Amino acid sequence: MRSRLFVALLISLATFFAQAVEVAFKPVAPGVYAFIGETEGRSYGNEGLNANIGLVTTNAGPVLIDSGASFEGARRIADAAKKATGQSIRWVINTGGQDHRWLGNGFFHAQGAEIIAHQDALPDMKARAQEHSSALASVLKERFKGTEPAYPTHLLTGESNRMELGGVVLEVKHLHGGHTPGDSIVWLPEQNVAFTGDIVYVDRVLGLHAVSNTKHWLESFSMLEALNPRLIVPGHGAVTDLARAQAQTRDLLVALRAHMGKAVESGVDLDAAVKSFNAEPFKGLQHADVWIPQLANQTYLEMEQE
Repeated sequence: MRSRLFVALLISLATFFAQAVEVAFKPVAPGVYAFIGETEGRSYGNEGLNANIGLVTTNAGPVLIDSGASFEGARRIADAAKKATGQSIRWVINTGGQDHRWLGNGFFHAQGAEIIAHQDALPDMKARAQEHSSALASVLKERFKGTEPAYPTHLLTGESNRMELGGVVLEVKHLHGGHTPGDSIVWLPEQNVAFTGDIVYVDRVLGLHAVSNTKHWLESFSMLEALNPRLIVPGHGAVTDLARAQAQTRDLLVALRAHMGKAVESGVDLDAAVKSFNAEPFKGLQHADVWIPQLANQTYLEMEQE
């Protein structure tokens, strides 16, 4: 009986690890790495790590850009970061209030890392923490165990914050957010690399939520354009350049606002406005058929309030 139970336990453990997502940081530039998450939704298999995570090495320890969606996911991120750098995380920068940007904070806080975000992210984190936790717990099951909201320990203010750690300069840029109110860009001026969080999506259609604001999103995107980065690590999708980010994020937002704004002004009803939106230029993006009508619907409702 004991032997059968032992074998069953081994099989259970083997299944757990076989299904776990592989977290590995790949080089983007000298001393700069990224983990590129899946472009599908959150799942048990991907542990909610369906977003990109950044890593920057410094002489005083690494800086992590976003902490993942759970305590266990953060542990896996930390292991991968240590494998890449040989060091434990010194700082964590949350680029926004979406769950997979910050719900792993608790692991890194317990390890002594400083957790940094713009002050505009904090109210959103607090307002949606329970909603995010409940949704993720239902998907991740035992893999969500131990996850508790841990808020930033250092809040930034204003549009630009220059920080330096171990000889490496990082600038956090924030202008009203977009996908979430706290959305920020982490800019590495010496490497000419921008980690944009959810200000940029490529390969898949961007997401709009009740807290999103397309007008502010485009303002944040303009801030990115002013930086003119050589490389962009987007919130979702492959490492890219500015032209592709413009085509797949900015141009979709511009098209949505132009069409829906005209519809609202002309008194066209919501259903007709959604059906007449021309999604053809964006059909190559993942989830376009299902999600673009949803984006059109939400943009119309947003512009009714402007």
